[in-house]
Amino acid sequence: MTDENRTSAAELTVDTGNIHHEEVFTDLRAASIRRLTPVKADGSTDTAREIKYIGETNIMTQMGPLPVQFPIEAESLEDAFNQFAEGVKGAIERLNERARELAREESSRIVVPGAAPPGLGGTGLPGTRPGGGKILLDK
Repeated sequence: MTDENRTSAAELTVDTGNIHHEEVFTDLRAASIRRLTPVKADGSTDTAREIKYIGETNIMTQMGPLPVQFPIEAESLEDAFNQFAEGVKGAIERLNERARELAREESSRIVVPGAAPPGLGGTGLPGTRPGGGKILLDK
């Protein structure tokens, strides 16, 4: 992490104009949808802003389960679940395209002796990328 990306606790501020109440709905198998309902700073529903839906699932890869998140544009929770399969398909397509893009970049990269390839690691040790978390794919 570079110094310019670091934020101290004293510098953190809360955007009270962008507060959301979060609820999670699941079929207890593969599909989870987070509903983010906009609220005002006092906790009351903010009807001037739209409710957001985010689909979540895990896809199995050769390296194990990969958590995937993707936005769903829907008018209701039922609509979001109806669009879930299509959203997963689109997210996987974007993920595959990004993987192909990274492979192309990696294949054209000059290898420097003693340097670890980008993307390996994630332990937080020097020379590795920060790890963990979910992959969020925007439409």
